[in-house]
Parts: sequence; structure tokens; C-alpha cells
Amino acid sequence: MTDTPQPRLHPLADTSPSAVVAGFIAMMTGYTSSLVLMFQAGQAAGLTSGQISSWIWALSIGMAVCSIGLSLRYRTPITIAWSTPGAALLITSLGGVSYGEAIGAYITCAVLVIICGITGSFERLVKRIPSSLAAALLAGILFKIGSEIFVAAQHRTGLVIGMFFTYLIVKRLSPRYAVLAALLIGTLLSGMLGLLDFSGFSLEVAVPVWTTPSFSLAATISIGIPLFVVAMTSQNMPGIAVLRADGYDVPASPLITTTGVASLLLAPFGSHGINLAAISAAICTGPMPTKTRKNATPQPCGAEFSMASPAYSAPPWPPCSPHCPRNWCCQLPHWHCSARS
Repeated sequence: MTDTPQPRLHPLADTSPSAVVAGFIAMMTGYTSSLVLMFQAGQAAGLTSGQISSWIWALSIGMAVCSIGLSLRYRTPITIAWSTPGAALLITSLGGVSYGEAIGAYITCAVLVIICGITGSFERLVKRIPSSLAAALLAGILFKIGSEIFVAAQHRTGLVIGMFFTYLIVKRLSPRYAVLAALLIGTLLSGMLGLLDFSGFSLEVAVPVWTTPSFSLAATISIGIPLFVVAMTSQNMPGIAVLRADGYDVPASPLITTTGVASLLLAPFGSHGINLAAISAAICTGPMPTKTRKNATPQPCGAEFSMASPAYSAPPWPPCSPHCPRNWCCQLPHWHCSARS
């Protein structure tokens, strides 16, 4: 029996506007919701602006390369993100050790992740998760995203109403472009309401800063092991659950191993670790308006190229967070998740 040949990969031809919008929304969600945690952790530890910029550069490069590579390899919308709980953990723990020891702890965490991936222990654990529990994890993530609109409505009612009715009208006329229309109208309304402030914005090319790692038991206990635990339980496990709840049965071990290796290589430049995305994955794994889901290039093709753009030029302060209105940013994933229903 002759095997059916696999369809050829055409990343640009198979990409749709909805995929690009999904990628942009996923990128905005990640950068606007948790990037400030790294600035807080860096300032608490006395890091220079160059070291903080290198930290963000390393994370962005790792996310972009791994997301593009894994998505094309498995033809699945695999989205990679930094560990948000890990960044929050560093706010209180990074100042207690030297920066070199923190880098050593990042390396220790990455090695533990690689071991879990190579040995297949994480794969065996994930296979024991019932499909109903995976669906519940996905529902919880989407509910958290969707509920943000009610918080935004309390502060910027006009902005929310404008985007809401734009979404409903375009959803009725052309569902494929509903989220894109809401994005454009939201941007226009934000400008009209004076919510876009770029007065203090300056774009600079990020320069990687190498920090020689040093290892200590204190840093391993206070940073390395906690980073490993939160990455596996709050990021990788929900990330796999989201993929499988949406019908993508991809092997977990290669994904975990790849993120671990990338984290290991980028740790000396400040990266505290990258892993499977949970919230961003939920944004990117929805069905595509294409003939067949399996034969199309994964939806995050747009996401990965969008995420790659800030990887090469990260300013000292992120353009997305202080200059774009928070109420506008938090609505984007809500509209996209609503479009999945």
C-alpha cells in the first residue's frame, strides 16, 4: 500500500488575515499583560536597562524561533511564551542572589525541563489527563480572557461599546474579518479619545548582554526549582491541555525538550525560561476558515511572525504597554475568543 503523500507546506499562501490577527492578538496579550513584571523584577534586583532589554530580547527570540519551528514541524498551532508566574516569582526572589547566580538557577531550571522532555515523564503524565479535564482547563482560560471586557467597560464604556457593535455587525456580514474590524475601530477610537500616547516612546535596537553564570544551592532552591515547578504546572500542562482540547494530538516530549534547550541557550542573556503558552495558545488554536484544517499551515503562522518583529528591536520600555490603552488591549482576546464559539 502506498502512503498518501503529505501536502506541501506553503506558509505564505496558506496564511489568512484571521491568522495574522490571531497572532497579533496573542502577541499583544502576552506583552501587555505581563511584561511589566520583568521590569519590576529587574528594578528590584538592580539590573541595568541594558540587562533588562537583553532579558526581553532573549525571551522574544526564543518565543519566535520555537513557535515558528514547532508549528511548521508539526503543522499545529503551537505558541511559545515566557513563564508569567515565573516572572512574578522573580520580583521577590531575584534580589536575594547575585545576577550570575540567578542565571545559573535559570540554567538549572532549563536542564530539569530537558530531562522531563527526554525521559518522557511529562508525556506519560499528560496522557493520564482525562479529556474532560483538558476541556475544563481550556474553558477556565477562555473565561478569564472573556471576563476582562467587564472590567474594561467600567473605565472606557465608549471604547467597549464601539468595538462591541463593530464586532457584531461585521460578524453578521463577514465573520472572517470581525475581529480585525474590532481591532481597527478600537485603534481609531483610542486615538480619538486621546488614549494613545507615544510622547515618551523611543525605539532602540536591543543588544544582547552576556552574563557568566555561577551556581549556588541558595539560588537553586529559591529560584531554579520554583521556576521549574511553575513552568511545568501552570504553563506546559495547561498548554498541552489546550492543544488537545482543540483536537491537536501532538507529542508533548519534543515540545518540552525544545523549549528546555532554547531556555538553556538563552539563559546567559537573561531569559528566565520559555514554555508552552496557555492563554496565547487558546487564542491561536481556534478553527481556520480554510478547506481542511489539517492541510492548512497552522494558524499561528501569523502569530509567530508577529511575535518575531519585537524580538529584533526591543526598546527600553515596551511600546505596547505604556502607550496603547490597557482597556483596548484586554478586549482583543475577548473578541477573538468570542469568534470561536
